[in-house]
Amino acid sequence: MEGSHEKYDRLIARCKSLAPTPTAVAHPCDESSLRGAIDASRVGLIAPILVGPAARIREVAEKSGLDVSRFRIVEAAYSQDSAARAVELVRNAEAQALMKGSLHTDELMAAVVKRETGLRTARRISHCFVMEVPGHPEPLIVTDAAVNIAPTLRDKVDIVQNAIDLMRDLGATDIRVAILSAMETVNPDVPSTLEAAALCKMADRGQITGALVDGPLALDNAISLEAARIKKIDSQVAGRANVLVVPDLEAGNMLAKSLTFLADADAAGIVLGAKVPIILTSRADSLIARLASCAVAALVAEARRTSARRAVR
Repeated sequence: MEGSHEKYDRLIARCKSLAPTPTAVAHPCDESSLRGAIDASRVGLIAPILVGPAARIREVAEKSGLDVSRFRIVEAAYSQDSAARAVELVRNAEAQALMKGSLHTDELMAAVVKRETGLRTARRISHCFVMEVPGHPEPLIVTDAAVNIAPTLRDKVDIVQNAIDLMRDLGATDIRVAILSAMETVNPDVPSTLEAAALCKMADRGQITGALVDGPLALDNAISLEAARIKKIDSQVAGRANVLVVPDLEAGNMLAKSLTFLADADAAGIVLGAKVPIILTSRADSLIARLASCAVAALVAEARRTSARRAVR
């Protein structure tokens, strides 16, 4: 069995050869968010640009015993202003990632999705938890558990593709996506099973690429080979899924938090589909989960830089 955080340690180790990713940290005005950014900088994952009321940031730093003298601070009056200024730094190519501070997630995302001044792309924005579950042999991605409340089938195409692309950026070559429901058979009375069937056919036809996709699958037969065997499910994904796509935000949130608080899992959070990766952390996150979130963002940012260089050639 692996060490308690060996999977996250490997992610962080992969960033050792990379330059720290310039990251706009929106409103780091409490000890938790400010310390998280500084810890990630100390490990060499990010180069933070602190965006918020400078006097308040310095006051928090002094009370917490943190040194912010070597970091650039961009003045912003209040939380929404911090979000807007942080997004502006990305648009001006001064930052290649965005990190949530002590403001509400919806304040940050409101600035991200603004049509004229935000960071939209053609993709639907979605959230992924990269989870380290004790005893499970590889990281699990759970999506979407934080952004899309009741995603449509059209939304789910992007949610699935964002997760596949993330897995690829993290170095996975065998990506197996389970579209979750309460059962493993298509039932016209359960809409999530119909959407699962449609997503699988879209993957068959090349509308979703880069992974094996199967569903509907219940959680047990998505991650347990024994459960899949008992149910006699003939699938290359069943029992071996490393991406779990949930029906809606409520299901995803409950799944992720159940793994965190009942199975002692850690959850690194990342938002995809915008022009840059967005690091979402919680005050309840452990240090290793915060660092892993920054490592995931750094690897995604590097993948995008590499793609851009290839496009220029």
